[in-house]
Amino acid sequence: MTRVGAIFCPYPQPPENLRDAARSAEASGVDELWLWEDCFRSSAFAAAGAALAWTDRLKIGIGIAPMPMRNVAATAMEIATIDRMFPGRLLPGVGHGVLPWMGQIGARVSSPLTLMREYVPALRALLAGDEQNIAGRYVTLDGVRLDWPPSAAPLVYAAAEGPKTLALSGEVADGTVLDSRHTVGEIAASVSTIRAARTAAGRAGAPDIVAYLLTAFGPDAEARVLADIAEQSPDAVPDDALDRAAVGDPGAVADVVRRFAEAGVDHVVLLPTRDADLPEFFAATGDVTRLVAS
Repeated sequence: MTRVGAIFCPYPQPPENLRDAARSAEASGVDELWLWEDCFRSSAFAAAGAALAWTDRLKIGIGIAPMPMRNVAATAMEIATIDRMFPGRLLPGVGHGVLPWMGQIGARVSSPLTLMREYVPALRALLAGDEQNIAGRYVTLDGVRLDWPPSAAPLVYAAAEGPKTLALSGEVADGTVLDSRHTVGEIAASVSTIRAARTAAGRAGAPDIVAYLLTAFGPDAEARVLADIAEQSPDAVPDDALDRAAVGDPGAVADVVRRFAEAGVDHVVLLPTRDADLPEFFAATGDVTRLVAS
């Protein structure tokens, strides 16, 4: 069954707003709350641990933590520690990071695909409790094994957008995080690429797909979505912008979520516009969750 989540967006939400947001999302019946680690705003793992401590059943997704910022052993330790304290409630994701930001901190790599190819399998193996000996271009591990691995390794997600990264995520990750502002057809094509790469790599089972969906509720939803897109991309608002979002009442948004599910998405995560009232947004997202479940 497709799960419905929401995003606690660091634009414009500061970290001190997370406690009330997480509690509001849980009280509203939202399945998952996803966090962003955008430079230089909020730490992914500190925020995830706090949000899990403030709630009882809400799952917390990290979508995503930039791989170049952390040694893979440190990332494995962060995930394992949180997962042991809150078993089964963390959904960790990693990605290339925004390349100019990675350049600002001296962590930009010349081959992001090579980094993902080395980093994600190593992270998954460490979380499974395996000892790792790797001498790669970017990942070097000499007899590294976690003393306190998770009792059951969580799925590791990789963010992907272009065709090469989509295929690589299917090859090396447990699941893929897809960015917002895609049509249902584009999402379906991405899912097909990921699945084909997973099969070609000889991996059993299906990838777990997360897709963000820009969403606004209420009678002015269309105008708010268009204003949000124009603010971020003033020179590139597509003619089919409203086909790349969900707008209206919870019933209308639930219909879009169902279309995403039919395209192969396992977690549809609603992204509020920047002017959204979070308690109202989470309450409406809870309504969408119940409609989709029914």
